[in-house]
Amino acid sequence: MRRKHLMILITVLLVLSLTACQNNGSGNSSKDNGKNPPVNEPENNNSTQNGEIELEFTAEGIIKPEIAERIIKARSDELIQALKAKDADLIAEYVHPDKGVRFTPYTYVSTDSDQVFDQETIKGFFTDQQVYLWGNYDGSGDEIRLTPGQYYEKFIYTADFMNAEEVGYNEVLSFGNMLENQFEVYENPIIVEYYFSGFNPEYEGMDWQSLRLVFEEYQGEWKLAGIIHNQWTI
Repeated sequence: MRRKHLMILITVLLVLSLTACQNNGSGNSSKDNGKNPPVNEPENNNSTQNGEIELEFTAEGIIKPEIAERIIKARSDELIQALKAKDADLIAEYVHPDKGVRFTPYTYVSTDSDQVFDQETIKGFFTDQQVYLWGNYDGSGDEIRLTPGQYYEKFIYTADFMNAEEVGYNEVLSFGNMLENQFEVYENPIIVEYYFSGFNPEYEGMDWQSLRLVFEEYQGEWKLAGIIHNQWTI
């Protein structure tokens, strides 16, 4: 009898032991099924949070060029293509919903004389036959009175900027005689500059040109707030 009781006890212990092993195995499989994160799951990269690029600034309080490029390059590339194609509807989608887009013919941003178009006005930009005052011509001081389409030809897409010689992100690539105030006027912007150092060797670089697209953040998106044309001035 004792021998029989001993065998029963050993059998019960074996059953309990096998049950415990199966439970441990099922616990491990729950981790594999994604109910709990793996122990060795890598931590988030310090440069990003919630999928957004963490901003870093220069000593002057400007978003660093390498950070600016990471944030805006794809959007800016799409916009410069839309400008080249004169796709007004697509351009309008990029325009700042509250501030619109300000047009600056010569580097120095004037909040008094620069024309500002909102999203709806931009949609008719290339068909609008109204003549606007955009500022004054360099040198002569004469008023710049042009239709939007004429202004585009003279002070926006004056060269094939989509294939620019150099592109800068929050970097000033071109310098003229006028003051640079873009980073003071716009609120914590990202400014993309498309730059050509010159076209005719006889001019020794005096025919350089650039186009700057100014972006400001709006509700988590970067929107077009300014278009600045730059060229050699007297």
